[in-house]
Amino acid sequence: MTDTLVPKTLSVLKEGYSLDRLRSDALSGLTVAIVALPLSMAIAIASGVTPDRGLYTAIFGGFVVSLLGGSRHQIGGPAGAFIVLVAACVAKNGVEGLILATAMSGVMMMIAGWFRLGRYIKFIPYPVTVGFTAGIGVIIFASQIHDLFGLKINGNEPGPLLDKLVFLAENASTFSPAATSLAAITIIIILALKILRPSWPGLLIAVALSSLAAYFLHLPVETIGTKFGGIPSSVPMPHLPQMNSDLFFAVLPDAVSFTLLGAIESLLSAVVADGMTGRRHRSSMELIGQGAANIVSALFGGICVTGTIARTATNVRSGATSPFSGMLHSLFLLIFLLIAAPLASYIPLSALAGVLAFVAYNMVEKHSISALFRSSRADTVVLLATFLFVIFRDLTEGIIVGFTLGAFIFIDRMGKNIQIAEKTGVLAGLETTTEETESPIRATDPDTVVYHISGVFFFGAASHVGAVLDRISDQRKNFILDCSAVPFLDSTAANVIEGSVRRAKRGGVRFIIAGASDEIRQMLKANHVSEPDVEFHPTLEAASKAVGLKPVSYS
Repeated sequence: MTDTLVPKTLSVLKEGYSLDRLRSDALSGLTVAIVALPLSMAIAIASGVTPDRGLYTAIFGGFVVSLLGGSRHQIGGPAGAFIVLVAACVAKNGVEGLILATAMSGVMMMIAGWFRLGRYIKFIPYPVTVGFTAGIGVIIFASQIHDLFGLKINGNEPGPLLDKLVFLAENASTFSPAATSLAAITIIIILALKILRPSWPGLLIAVALSSLAAYFLHLPVETIGTKFGGIPSSVPMPHLPQMNSDLFFAVLPDAVSFTLLGAIESLLSAVVADGMTGRRHRSSMELIGQGAANIVSALFGGICVTGTIARTATNVRSGATSPFSGMLHSLFLLIFLLIAAPLASYIPLSALAGVLAFVAYNMVEKHSISALFRSSRADTVVLLATFLFVIFRDLTEGIIVGFTLGAFIFIDRMGKNIQIAEKTGVLAGLETTTEETESPIRATDPDTVVYHISGVFFFGAASHVGAVLDRISDQRKNFILDCSAVPFLDSTAANVIEGSVRRAKRGGVRFIIAGASDEIRQMLKANHVSEPDVEFHPTLEAASKAVGLKPVSYS
């Protein structure tokens, strides 16, 4: 399917939307809403904002993701991957700065989708995504330690991981047995239900039971009510974020980071949904939908929106058939906010910290890490570099470093993959060999030499191939370069050939290129490899005839 800029909702309506499908979507939407309810509040609190902003994000941003996105099953909302970035933005620029950065990232994402850049996100190497998500998992867990143990902290908690751990260790004596017990009970209930009753909403049940225990046992623990004063039973009116030049440039780096991470996270989630359903999402339309969702979320005071893998997978497993399940999930959350918001005041922060600890644990893809460690040393280096940069430096730096290392490794592998064989008897390649072989051309005309190139000829292989082509000697009369097995050639490679053509011309050697495709010939001509300095022939056989040899071919 082409990457058309048409929302999946329109495709579904064109197919025909039945009452049976609506029932299935309503059930799956309710199931996802039950999962999203505690997560949205927990992620918002961990991000340094009030829990209601997490709900606004899931309600308004999540609705637009499903309405305008390019995936049938994507569920949008606040995501754990953004916790570190959002918290840092709030600490530097306040909530108004965060809202502006969210809106700016939405505009950037819509522009990226309009220019169809979504297709390029798939080029991020798998070890980068595994190391990245594992690093985020570690950071999320570290950010919840003070609530997991109910620490009484004086002053601001440091952001860097090592400084944070030292600071928390210094305050370890202030831990609360009640908060620690509630967090442990929450995690145990989640794990037990996952094993015994995987179809039950374990996160919500665990939070509800912990809240009941804290209320009826009068446990001295901090709750949403004691820290934030509860959650409003209404939604705010939309309003434009605060805008001035100083704030714009202050939050611009955050907006870029939100855009990059949001694009990666949402398209990865869409790919997961594709794998579970056999469908194909529209990547660029998904970016447009995600961008619009971030703008709408900002207008209602929400935080960053992205596709969420766990909630999307839950949506698929619950029988969703269309994007309407995602829109219904948002409506169910809105109903909860309007009717049952006062109940959220009784939720202990340690219980929500237990939920996020479970989420962080699942973000470390242990099986994938083990497979990468066993399969490739180079992929292991990429994974570890990404992971370490994420937890000790910055999320964006982790992605950039991991992608750069992955690109260099790919270039090295592709450069080693090209082969060049000299058909006069000497086989030459990346590992030069001097083994002599008999050749029909050599037996017929010792003044003709043929080189056969096989593979992608690009800048990563240019130096190796150039070293072989430099062996053209003045004693040769004819030089044939067979490019019939070259699917792609870039300007660096064309420049290497142009240098060989110049040397051949100075030595009076006839230079012939055989089997080059129209695209390769255009690239060569653009780099001054053209008649009369060089001859082009459609096949090696035709080139052989041109120099007076019998037709030959090589496998």
